[in-house]
Amino acid sequence: MKLLIAALLPILVVVCLIYYLDKYEKEPKGLLIRHFFLGAIVSIIITTIIYVAFDYVLPLKDDFSIIQQFIKAFIVVALTEEFSKYVIVKYVAQPNKAFNEPYDGIAYAVMVSMGFAATENIMYVIDGGLGTAVVRAFTAVPAHATFAVLMGYYMGKAKFSNNRVKLNLIGLLLAVVFHGAYDFFLFIEFIPGIWIGAFVSLGIGLVLSRKAVIKHQNNSHFKEIK
Repeated sequence: MKLLIAALLPILVVVCLIYYLDKYEKEPKGLLIRHFFLGAIVSIIITTIIYVAFDYVLPLKDDFSIIQQFIKAFIVVALTEEFSKYVIVKYVAQPNKAFNEPYDGIAYAVMVSMGFAATENIMYVIDGGLGTAVVRAFTAVPAHATFAVLMGYYMGKAKFSNNRVKLNLIGLLLAVVFHGAYDFFLFIEFIPGIWIGAFVSLGIGLVLSRKAVIKHQNNSHFKEIK
């Protein structure tokens, strides 16, 4: 039970923060919870299926090959995981009438991502223990949240734009780039000190995420009503 709490506590913090930052027209709690569980279950299933397919068509066996680790980080892991979240936001969240301001892109993307992160975190923490929970609370969990905010920012813009396809894909691409960079620097840990790059990319992502949240808050068409 302690490990389960340790795994889920940072997820809950992120979920509450994103809900709090939705200043002017909060989303229905039931709908947010639904997207959380879609991320925790459906997104994980999609990711697993694609992983299995990649393992057959693109076997990456050399842990010390920079090229193979690059492909693994950006294509196998980042693209697969972010795509599995993207399809839920695009086909479930965006069409919903409750998705009625740009910030909602961030809200739903983060809920899906935190659902995914919750399942992933539970598996890692059960295997690695409390130490793993503490490390991931300050690394993997905020990383998943950051990728989601960057994706959700553009998907929020897309809902109210004539360039919906382009903006949606920009959101997906941006999430993949930051996710891939974060993982790549960790995957090539055989190069001394290179892991620092993961936290540099995460730091940049956090700064951009903060700006994205503030921009959508300021551009909310519910702001004047409040």
